[in-house]
Amino acid sequence: MKRLFLLAALLWTAAAVRAREVYPLNDGWQFFFKTENDSGNARFVSLPHTWDTDPTAGAGFLETTGTYLNEIYVPIEWSDKRLFLKCYGAQSVADLFVNGAFAGEHRGGGTAFALEITDRIRFGSNNQLQLIVSNNSRSDVLPVSTDINLYGGLYRGVELIVTDRKGISPLYYGTEGVLVYPEAVSAEEVRGEIEVRLTGDAATDATLDIELRSDDDKILFSREQRLRGKHGGVQRIPFSFRYPMLWSPEQPNLYRVIVRFEEGGCRDSVTVRTGFRRIAVDPATGRLTLNGEPVRLRGVVLHHDNTEGGMPKAADYDEDLRIVQDLGATAIRSAVMPHGQYLYDRCDEMGLLAWIDAPLHRAPYVGEMAYFSTPLFEQNAEQQLREIILQHQNHPSVVMWGLFSRLAAREERFIDLLKRLNEMAHRLDPTRPTVACSDQDGAVNFITDLIVWRQEVGWQRGSAADLDLWRDQLATNWSHLHSAIGYGGEGFLGMTQRRLQRLREQPLPTEERQARFHEAYCRQLDGDTLFWGTWIENLFEYGAARRPYGLDGHGLVTLNRREKKDAYYLYRALWNTAQPTLHLTGRRQRLRLDERQHFTVYSSAGDPVLTVGDDTVALHRYAPCQYRSDTIVLTGHVPVRVSAGGYGDGMTIQIGNALKPKPTTAPRRTADRRRTN
Repeated sequence: MKRLFLLAALLWTAAAVRAREVYPLNDGWQFFFKTENDSGNARFVSLPHTWDTDPTAGAGFLETTGTYLNEIYVPIEWSDKRLFLKCYGAQSVADLFVNGAFAGEHRGGGTAFALEITDRIRFGSNNQLQLIVSNNSRSDVLPVSTDINLYGGLYRGVELIVTDRKGISPLYYGTEGVLVYPEAVSAEEVRGEIEVRLTGDAATDATLDIELRSDDDKILFSREQRLRGKHGGVQRIPFSFRYPMLWSPEQPNLYRVIVRFEEGGCRDSVTVRTGFRRIAVDPATGRLTLNGEPVRLRGVVLHHDNTEGGMPKAADYDEDLRIVQDLGATAIRSAVMPHGQYLYDRCDEMGLLAWIDAPLHRAPYVGEMAYFSTPLFEQNAEQQLREIILQHQNHPSVVMWGLFSRLAAREERFIDLLKRLNEMAHRLDPTRPTVACSDQDGAVNFITDLIVWRQEVGWQRGSAADLDLWRDQLATNWSHLHSAIGYGGEGFLGMTQRRLQRLREQPLPTEERQARFHEAYCRQLDGDTLFWGTWIENLFEYGAARRPYGLDGHGLVTLNRREKKDAYYLYRALWNTAQPTLHLTGRRQRLRLDERQHFTVYSSAGDPVLTVGDDTVALHRYAPCQYRSDTIVLTGHVPVRVSAGGYGDGMTIQIGNALKPKPTTAPRRTADRRRTN
C-alpha cells in the first residue's frame, strides 16, 4: 500500500487558511532503478537521498537513472488554489510526472527549480508524483567534464507550495520571487530596488506591502504600493534608509525583507533575509575592497561530499563550517556548482565570504572536452548561470560569481560563450565581480574581473622556488590583471615514501610530501602584495571514481572529517589568530627505517622547544610559524616532545625494525589482558 505523505488533519486545517502554505515532501518516497522495469521491488526512502550511498544499490559510484514515487492527498477545498512542487536539488536531470502526465523538466544538479502542478491535480483524491532522475553523462548538461562524483538522486529536499490563485511567484528560476538589489551602499545610506515576481497580471485593486526590518525587528523602510495597469508580473520598488549596519566578516549584520500581496480574497507573503555591503576591485592595486577597506581572502575550496561519501545535509555543513572556522579561513569556494542554500545562510550569519562556481569545468585529464559547440550546451550554460545568480542574489556572503574553472580554449566560439556569460552575470548583478580559475595561457584569462591562477610548479615539475620567478613575470607583464593564486597537492594517509619509493620513479602523494609542498608555497608567498587572495585546494578530500584511488587526496582533511593532515595545522598556525597552534608533524610515521631524522614544528604559540629523548634539539625558523631541526642520528624507541606558550605536543617513534621474535611459549591470559590495557 502506498503511503500518503500529507496528514488529513493538517490539510483540513490548512484548507481554511487564505495564504501560502509550504509542506515538506521528504518522507514516503518509493525508489527503484529504471533497469528494474517496475516498482515491484521499490524501497522506501527519505530525502535527501542518493542511490550512490544507498546500500540496496550496490557498492561504488553509479551513473544511471532512478525513479521516485510518492502519493499525496489533496483536499477538494484546494480546488481554488495553485500548487507548485519545488525541488532543491536533483542530480542531474529530472522529469516530473503528476498522475502520469508530464509536468516539466529541469537540467542541472546544483540549483533548485519549481514546477506548477495545479492543472494535473485531482482535488479531493490521491495523486501520484513521479520524478525520474538521471546522473548519466550528457554533452548538453553541465558539467560535461569533471572528476567529482555527481551523486544521483533527489539529494536535497522537496516541498509542496500552496498559494491562492494570485500571489508571489515560486516559478522565477527557483527563487522565492523576491530579489533585493542594492545600488548604492555606504555607512550613511543604502539605496536599491526590491523586485517582486507575481503570478500573472494582477487587477488594479491589488496591493503590495513591503517592509525592511533590522535584526532587532525595527522597521527601517515600509511602503504600500497599489498595482495599476499591465506590469507583466514584475514589480520593482525603490527603497532607501539611513545609517545602515553594514555586513562584514566582523559584524555580519542582516535584515529581513517582508513582502505581502493582497487582491480581493487572495493573499500571499514571502520573507527573505539579506545584508548590505559593498564589494569592489581597486583598479590601482588590483586588490579587493569590502565596504571601502582592503581585504585579502584566505580561502579554501569545498567540494560536495559529506562524511558518508554522498551529498551534505545541514548537520554536515555545520561540521564543515566549524572546521573552516578552526582553520582560520575567511572565504570558501563552492567548486563546480553551488552547495545547498543552508550553507550560504550560515555564511551570512558567520561573516564568511563565498565564491560560487558555475559548472563550466574541465577535469585534469589529457584530451578531456569541457565544451561542446552546440546550441543545447550553450543554452544550458546560460540557464544554470542565471539560476545560480538569481537564487543567491540575496546572500551578502556571496561576493563573486565563478564563470569557469581550468578550461582550455580550443576555438573562438568558446571564447565568445565565455564573454556572453560574463556580460550576463554583470547584467543580472552589477554589484559583484566575476572570477575564473585558470591554469592556461591565452585569451581565456582576460574575460572575468578577477582571475585565480591554479599553480602546480614544484609538484610535478620544477621547484617551489620557481614561484618567485613566475610571480615577477606576472607582475611585470600582466599587472593589469586582478590576480589571486590557488594551489594544492595530494597527500594520502598511510603512504610512506621511503618504503614505497622503489615501486615507481614518480614521488608518491604522501602526507609528508603534501606538507612540504604547502610549506614551500607559504614561505614563497610570505609578505606578498600582488595577489588579492590565496585559495587552498582543497579543504576536504572528495570522491572521484575516475581517479586511481577513487578519491581526490588534495584535501587538508580526510573525506570522513576524522583526520586532519599535517598541512592543515600549517594553515591553522598562519590563519587562526584567535587560538594558538602547536603541531609536531609526522606523528603518523611511528616506524622509521632511516637513522637520520629531522623534525618540523608549526607554532603560533611562540618559539617552540624540542626535546628528542633526553636532549634538547635546536629549531630554526624556516618561515612564519614553521620551525625545522637539523638532521640527527637516532636508534631504538625515541620519545619526541615539543612545547611553547604552555602548549605541548609529542610522539614516540621507532627507528629501524620494530618487529620482535615470537615468544617460545604462549603468554598467560592475564598478561594478554594487561598488555591490551
